Amino acid sequence: MPNSHARVATDAAPRFAKQLASHFGRKIPVEEAPDGGHRLTFQETVVVLQPADDHLLIQVSAPDVPALAAIQDVVGSHLERFGRRNELTVPWEAPRHD
Repeated sequence: MPNSHARVATDAAPRFAKQLASHFGRKIPVEEAPDGGHRLTFQETVVVLQPADDHLLIQVSAPDVPALAAIQDVVGSHLERFGRRNELTVPWEAPRHD
């Protein structure tokens, strides 16, 4: 199962994680973790949003590389749009196969 992650530099990680979870939660299952993180389930693809003090960690696991690329595009473009004022960029790491 391929997976990837992005570490997005921001001092507003909890706000962006909550905004993404709320946005996607209208269409897909979203679970909130006690530590402020969120788990989004897009059919067989899972996205975990983990806020920290200086970054938002986004982890993606998908059934195949095309599904991984599609979710990276969807989640990344939404976050960049939500964070336009903060000039957020989502630097995805190369996919790994675990």
